[in-house]
Amino acid sequence: MTQRQLRLDHLCLTLPDGRLLLDNLNHSFHTKATGIVGANGSGKSLLGQLLAGARAPSSGHVRREGHVHVVSQQLEPERFSTVAALAGVEHILQALQRIAEGSLNDHDHTLAMDQWDCAARLRAELDLNGLGHLAADTPTHALSGGERQRIALLGAWLSGADWLILDEPSNHLDREQQQKLTQQIQRWPNGLVMISHDRALLELMDEIVQLSPTGLAVYGGNYSHYVAAREQEQQAFQATLQGERTQAKREQREMAVQMERQQRRNARGDRSARDGSQTKLITNAQKERSENSQGKLRLNQQLARDQQQQRIADARARCAADIQRIMLPPETVVPNGKLVLQLNDLILPFGHAEPIGLTLTGPQRMAVRGANGSGKSTLLQTIAGRLMPRAGEVICTVQVGWLDQHAGLEHPQRTAVQWLHESNPELPEAEARTRLAQLGIDADRVQLQTAQLSGGERLKIALAALLHAQRPPQLLLLDEPDNHLDLPSRLALEQMLGQYQGALLMVSHDDAFVDSIGIDLELPLQAPARPRL
Repeated sequence: MTQRQLRLDHLCLTLPDGRLLLDNLNHSFHTKATGIVGANGSGKSLLGQLLAGARAPSSGHVRREGHVHVVSQQLEPERFSTVAALAGVEHILQALQRIAEGSLNDHDHTLAMDQWDCAARLRAELDLNGLGHLAADTPTHALSGGERQRIALLGAWLSGADWLILDEPSNHLDREQQQKLTQQIQRWPNGLVMISHDRALLELMDEIVQLSPTGLAVYGGNYSHYVAAREQEQQAFQATLQGERTQAKREQREMAVQMERQQRRNARGDRSARDGSQTKLITNAQKERSENSQGKLRLNQQLARDQQQQRIADARARCAADIQRIMLPPETVVPNGKLVLQLNDLILPFGHAEPIGLTLTGPQRMAVRGANGSGKSTLLQTIAGRLMPRAGEVICTVQVGWLDQHAGLEHPQRTAVQWLHESNPELPEAEARTRLAQLGIDADRVQLQTAQLSGGERLKIALAALLHAQRPPQLLLLDEPDNHLDLPSRLALEQMLGQYQGALLMVSHDDAFVDSIGIDLELPLQAPARPRL
């Protein structure tokens, strides 16, 4: 059977602030599974919305053949208020309900076509996937991020769509659910476009498409093939950059020689005029020619220098940015043996039901493990003082910094510079910009409102605000800090946490990320059995 197409034709997208984000993109998605990668803020999620038809391009168009189903990166209860909405079937169930009540509306019957058993199939899938305690009309505000993600993915597999658009599908999933996601992707028979920074999932792809300010670059093969091809490209780009710099130095030396020769000719003309060996009319004409020649030479040399700088800038733009070393304040250091955190028979308000006993000393690092719904995020919020325990005691002897997986959404109009200033009013703006640049937030992004930034950019700014606060933390509570981060940013975060000399308590489902930062201890939590709602 011929693969249905999903095609970009001269696609452009201009943002409300006038910035051209996507420029003349052309690509046909023919392979079974395509991974889209790129830096935070490059427009990957917006491209996914354009592919799904959820957003209109500024120019160009998307050709869609068949049904497209999308799983968004942000699954807030405000947008998806019920389980049915998260699963993408709320409109179908509502149409079926209206038909049962006697509706003859053609639109209702079109929606319900071949979907008469939708409610039963949703019920069966919830039961099969360990979500039997939920119903189609269950509100989603009390569900964990992992539960919401599982329901959205469950709806994707149920959709039977010709094309799935999955935006960061492994976010918030525990290891068991990540394995199930891998199996589902491998079994999916139709077209799939996945926006992801998950290295394990990208290994499953048949094609990698990289989005950057220069457009789309296509790499046949999986993530390993992409990395190898990118390394070869970067070596070639670095060689080109070095060649342009060498050429520029050679041309600058030649320009200096040319200018010196012109100045010697001018000097000889001046001597002849002073000697009186030629008439004044002739010497004036020679002087004018010399000045014109020197002026033209200066102009030509300036044009050549401008061209040199443009060639160097173009070559540098193709080279990957270096990961900068991040300077951390000395106040974050915790001496060996110092008591940092003690939990005495702590019982969480949600999730894990058994009492928790824990002692953390010095710069120890602990990973909190457990299935979705076990209370990992709840534990961090309880330690941070944002939730009250049902029983037990939290003793914390140092300054705590809590980084939420949804950081920044509560202040959508705040800029990155304002965020750092609120955290530390004494931090000069120039230094705030430097700290942000070290995390990859460049000059054209620091004055944008939080709502205009990607999830990865918001998380990096939140981290910078924590680390450079007026009272920097000696205990970091990190709730899935690797979520939403692009691959270079994950490496930068791994490097930063490697430098951090305070204590750390972290939730993450990425084993490679956890291993990279050196975990000393693990705290397992168990999800309690949940009654059917």
